[in-house]
Amino acid sequence: MSNQNIQRKNHRRQISTSFSKVADRYDLLNDVMSIGIHRLWKRYAIELSAPRPGQVILDIAGGTGDLAAKLSRAVGNEGQVFLADISSPMLQIGRKRFSNNKHASNIRYLQTDVENLPFEDNTFDCITIAMGLRNTPDKQQALTSMTRVLKPGGRLLVLEYSTPTHPLVKKLIDRYTQTVVPFVSKLLLNDSQPLQSLTESILTHPDQKALKHMMRKAGLEQVEYHNLTQGIVALHRGFKY
Repeated sequence: MSNQNIQRKNHRRQISTSFSKVADRYDLLNDVMSIGIHRLWKRYAIELSAPRPGQVILDIAGGTGDLAAKLSRAVGNEGQVFLADISSPMLQIGRKRFSNNKHASNIRYLQTDVENLPFEDNTFDCITIAMGLRNTPDKQQALTSMTRVLKPGGRLLVLEYSTPTHPLVKKLIDRYTQTVVPFVSKLLLNDSQPLQSLTESILTHPDQKALKHMMRKAGLEQVEYHNLTQGIVALHRGFKY
């Protein structure tokens, strides 16, 4: 095994461990750190994903299942939603959330990483990944992997922290990420380490134009992005033809 592959394997293990440590308080952390705005971002992602009855959708890095819940209702009993995550404890939270929900019987659970999706080509009508791409060791490979399993005409939606459009906002977000986020982690988890690598990934994630180029390189067309909250987050969408 090459040194690069070893580094990627160690990175995946580190990410899985970090999310496993915060699984039981992940939703609370999201609410606190985004002041609840992440719910609006994800609602917009659902709208642009345009799920329809009978479709098969993959939600990657779906964690506790907040997107999967809405997607499952949209595709109905004739459709299916695969909730995938690299962290087993995160998936367990999702399973528990839907255990007594008869409307979520169309959700399937899978522990996997996005770079090596265990599906045949042309499987899904739509793929969503929210706040997960930045944590992958090889983002280009992840985008190529997702494009491969999309059906012709299918769409990929990537919701991710991005580069604010105003320099002052960017400066404030960088400071917030470096100081406030570790403090909140320490306060809620009594440990500032689990979120350290996750917050670092925000600062090094490709900007909007770079990610758009990467999606095109993966084989997607009509790629566009929408800046949300002055570019703190961007929603990218591309189609496979």
